[in-house]
This record gives sequence, structure tokens and C-alpha cells, in this order.
Amino acid sequence: MMMNPAAAGGVPYRVPPEPNRWRALTLAAVVHAGLLLFLWIGVRWQNTEPVAVEAEVWDLRTQSAAPPAPIPLPPEPAPTPKPAPPVEAPVVPPTPTAPDIALEKARIKAEQKKVQDKKLAEQKAAKEKADKDKADKLAKLQQANLDKKLMQKLHDDEVRRITGGGVAGSAPKATAPRIDSGYVASITGKIKGNIAYSGAAEQSGNPRALYRIDQLPTGEIILVKRIKSSGVPAYDSAVENAIWKSSPLPRKKDGTVERTIEAGFEMKDLP
Repeated sequence: MMMNPAAAGGVPYRVPPEPNRWRALTLAAVVHAGLLLFLWIGVRWQNTEPVAVEAEVWDLRTQSAAPPAPIPLPPEPAPTPKPAPPVEAPVVPPTPTAPDIALEKARIKAEQKKVQDKKLAEQKAAKEKADKDKADKLAKLQQANLDKKLMQKLHDDEVRRITGGGVAGSAPKATAPRIDSGYVASITGKIKGNIAYSGAAEQSGNPRALYRIDQLPTGEIILVKRIKSSGVPAYDSAVENAIWKSSPLPRKKDGTVERTIEAGFEMKDLP
């Protein structure tokens, strides 16, 4: 059974008054306003573009392993400017004195004498060589003449042995047998083909050289003798050389030869 409060405490009972409504409404309104503000700020923050943030990371290990910063050296002293080289004065050659001029003339004269002596020595050597060549040529000609004389002697001895003492050609021409003209023409034709002479155009007239030719039965020439000169030594020598070069000479049709024949050679008739 419930006791009456008033009876229990001796104080009369009163109903407590109801709380104020306006205060609760105001508090509710403030809370809703704060919620709306929070939502508006959140939506606006999401629409804002993110701001890039750069960060630099330092590695303590790398930093500790890096070499220590170089200690700055004291500045080098400024180079001392070199002094400008002294200006050299132009060298003026000394004026030659009288003794110097005399020495220079003596030197030039000595060089000229040396060149002249060398030239004279060369001329002397050339002259000695020419004299030697001339002497050798003369000796060869003399030896050739001796050989010709020896050949002539051998030929005369052979003719004496064959004819019983007479020398061919000693009989008068009136009693000599007539030689075939064709045979003589074949001999002269061969000899003319071997004559090497180029001065015919420079000579006036028609010089003629006449030679006697002795040969063996085989046509081998054993002697050549000039009977008449053409008056041109170079042409006479060319004809004689051609005669020796033509050995052996052509034979007759019957195979025989004339032991001694005479042949003339006109300069203008050369081929």
C-alpha cells in the first residue's frame, strides 16, 4: 500500500512543473542548423580540386655516405705581369774594310782558278782519249794493210805455183781473155747493194772508183786493190768495205770464176 508523500514527510505534495518547450525547440533548431552546415561544407569540399603536394624524402643513410663538402681553397694570387721584352735594334752589317775586300777578291780568284783548272783537266783527258782512239785506229789500219800485203803475197805465190811462174794480170790487156759482161754485172750489182754512202747528192759530177778483185775458185775474196780513186776518200772507203762484205762473189753459169777481175763503181749509179 502506497504511502502518501505528504504524510511520510509531513510536507504537502506538489506536482513538478513541466520543462520549458521553447528552450528545447531552440536547441533542436541549433542542432539541425549545425548538421546542415556540416553537410554543405562536406559537399563543397568534395567538389574542390585536390591541391598537389610535393614532398622531398631524405635518406639518412645516403646523406651519411656522401663525401664531405670540399673545403674552399684560398684564392690564387694574381700572376705577376711579365715585363715586355726589350726592343732589339736592327743589326747593321759592318762596313767591309780594305783587308776584308782583299780577302774576298782572293777567295773569288781562287774559286775561278779551281774551276778553270778542272776545265783544263777535262779537256786534256778528252784530248788524250781522242789521241788514243786515233792511235788505235791507225794501228788497226796498219795491221789491216799488213794483212792485205800478206794476202797479196800469198795470192801471188799461189798464182805462180798454178801458172808456173807468171803473175796474173802481168800480160797485156790485149791478150787477156774477154770476160762475160753478164758475169761482171752480177758481181758489181751485189757490191753496189752493200755500199753505204749518203753523200752522193752533195757531189758534183759522177765520181768513179776502180778496184781489182782477186778471188778463190769458191768465190771467196782474197785481195782488194784500188786502181783509181774517185777523188772522195769517204766514197772510196765505202766501196772497199762493200767489196769485202760481198764475199763470196757470184759465179758464172758454168760454176767457174775469174781469178782476177776489175770493177768500177760510179757514185751516181748507187741504188
